[in-house]
Amino acid sequence: MVCKTYPMELNRMAKVEDNMASIIVAQLLFLEAENPTEQINLYINSPGGSVTAGMAIYDTMQYIQSPVSTLCNGQACSMASLLLAAGEAGKRYALPNSSIMMHQPSGGAAGQASDIAIHAREILRVRERLNRIYQKHTGIRDVETIEKMVERDYFMTAEEAMNFGLVDKVLEKRKEQKEAAPKKD
Repeated sequence: MVCKTYPMELNRMAKVEDNMASIIVAQLLFLEAENPTEQINLYINSPGGSVTAGMAIYDTMQYIQSPVSTLCNGQACSMASLLLAAGEAGKRYALPNSSIMMHQPSGGAAGQASDIAIHAREILRVRERLNRIYQKHTGIRDVETIEKMVERDYFMTAEEAMNFGLVDKVLEKRKEQKEAAPKKD
């Protein structure tokens, strides 16, 4: 379920999938149109899901003028961890008992050998792209570190995610997030 809870806030508590991504993309674009300079808060509690749906959200977050703050309240696993990391630098948060998990993409293919080979090349290309995005948002210099981490499911506490660079701060109280928000003129 996605809803606009307060002006400029989106609450997303579901699997990352095409219908949900379409709603989130539309809401991000709408909120930007309402006030392109005001911060949008995106709350994430998700087990992850579709890479293509997640990339639609990711690309929109990067495309819009409004800064997008992300906050994990519960879990941000798989594709949701990438969305968490993709928030505005300095505005990526997790609550203390959040769980964050990264891993490589998974999928399956059936059919002729040549079609299976095509799908195998594509998932390897997607894995490389996701690793580069994690590298960009975490500040980790060598992509090999990320490649090793995502080889299998890699779970982190909120504190570990902060040390890794997926989030900027672990929040105890809402006022800490408000104190970090840009001041209105």
